[in-house]
Amino acid sequence: MCDWLLPGFDWRLGCALGAVVSTTDTIAAISIAKRVGLPRRISDLIEGESLINDASGLLALQFAVAMVVSGERPTLTKGLAEMIGLVAGGIVIGLIAAKIIYLLQRKIDDPPVEITVTLIAPYLAYLSAETFHCSGVLATVVCGLYLGRKRSELLTTFARLDTSAVWNTLDFVLNGVLFIMIGLQLPYILDGIRGLSRVQMFEYAAFFSTVVIGLRLIWMYPGAWTAYWIRTRLLGKREKPPRSKEVFLLGWTGMRGVLALAAAISLPEYLDNGQPFPQRNMILFLTFSIILTTLVLQGLTLPAIIRRLQIAGGKRADTEMNRARQTMLEAALAHLDGIEDDQKPQDDWILEDLIHHYRQRLNLVKDDVADLPNQGDYLEYRSLARQLRSIERVALTELWAQNKINDEVLRELERELDLEDARFSSLPH
Repeated sequence: MCDWLLPGFDWRLGCALGAVVSTTDTIAAISIAKRVGLPRRISDLIEGESLINDASGLLALQFAVAMVVSGERPTLTKGLAEMIGLVAGGIVIGLIAAKIIYLLQRKIDDPPVEITVTLIAPYLAYLSAETFHCSGVLATVVCGLYLGRKRSELLTTFARLDTSAVWNTLDFVLNGVLFIMIGLQLPYILDGIRGLSRVQMFEYAAFFSTVVIGLRLIWMYPGAWTAYWIRTRLLGKREKPPRSKEVFLLGWTGMRGVLALAAAISLPEYLDNGQPFPQRNMILFLTFSIILTTLVLQGLTLPAIIRRLQIAGGKRADTEMNRARQTMLEAALAHLDGIEDDQKPQDDWILEDLIHHYRQRLNLVKDDVADLPNQGDYLEYRSLARQLRSIERVALTELWAQNKINDEVLRELERELDLEDARFSSLPH
């Protein structure tokens, strides 16, 4: 069957190719979802699916590549035993690595060292699992999930602020490097595909892309209803049945990205017997084709499809964040109002100033500013505060230009202004 669809492919190479392109990339989909106000439930499904696909797809790739490299055809019993060993071992080692890192980070309070530990953590989990011939991918995912849940209590304030910037930059650089690598290798990949003309190769690429996109769209409907049946009938949960247009949208968000590219590049060049890995160049070419097709076709049309299906919610995307801010501020005000007389500061102005400050911040994050008695005052307050921060920024840069402050002072004070701008930029307008 595989040889009929793609000449030179047997079922093992087909499994390897399927595992490579099974991982989805949510970066484009989530960025679009946030911009158009897609309901949080759908965004969570997209992100959760990507996490499961990443782990299961790379695990399947590891298993498929082992069959191709060794030339073995494992029995069903042996295959299941190996799969269970890879999964169970990866999960256990990932948890052990996460616990070790957790205990280590609790003793560290220096932001650069804390960030360095977060960079080392995935390598520790992956290499430890691979040493014991378990799934390094699953170990890394489990370790990341565990440490992610403990992030707020592990990292200091400045480490949390800096970590996001470091990881965002690192993610951007690694994405760029991978695409540059495949771009530089593409001419050699095309030259390495023998027996096919350029026209035939692009026909196979178009056919393969169509099949991958079509299969995902078709599978989403029985998959969604099966999941609904399990949650309602077996787990006893009360949920609304899936809507067809939401299922179609989830199917259309199956864009492939850098992870599929990395999986393809990771394919070994030679088998255990010294022969070249069969169809490696073709797998790389087809992977590059499906990434290009999905990012361009699905990525560019996704906003129009969301608007056409009328799925985007009318509520602001940051409603949940504002609700959380409101709850936090109300809790702080409740504590201030409940302070006993013997615990109050000696000077009344301290408590009054704090209460005024928190009440002002609470009014700024109300879900519906139209209900506030002095809506215009709050809008003017925000506008004037923004102007004042701009004036502060200008004064700061003038001090730096006149060599009255050094670069470190400039960066630190700019950071404070940037944090204020970021906080006010997310408030309702």
